[in-house]
Amino acid sequence: MNGTTDPPQVLGSRGERIATAFLRRKGYQILETGFRFGRGEIDIIARDGEYLVFVEVKTRSDLHYGGAEEAVDKEKRCQIRKVALGYLYRLHGALPFCRFDVVAVSSDSRSNRYNVRHFPNAFE
Repeated sequence: MNGTTDPPQVLGSRGERIATAFLRRKGYQILETGFRFGRGEIDIIARDGEYLVFVEVKTRSDLHYGGAEEAVDKEKRCQIRKVALGYLYRLHGALPFCRFDVVAVSSDSRSNRYNVRHFPNAFE
């Protein structure tokens, strides 16, 4: 961070890279990033043991508007579910157990660090 506010796309991409590295360190196998289906997108699709995990990443540079995880509202969850169904449709054979996680990434401009919070099974 350079003391200026990054455009939302830059901040979002940085948050997704941080979240991907975070999940890898936790032992997740990253299968896809930026999976698009129709008009929706899932940021990260990963494997965590027997679970196929669909991960929404939310990044904030300012907590004035609330935490990143608060941005995953009912409408966003519905969209993520639809995209997940599109992904599952491509799979052949038995369907895996699935889970929806949220990773919230917030930046602290004073310390030039990021805080990552993981919410496994954030919604059904």
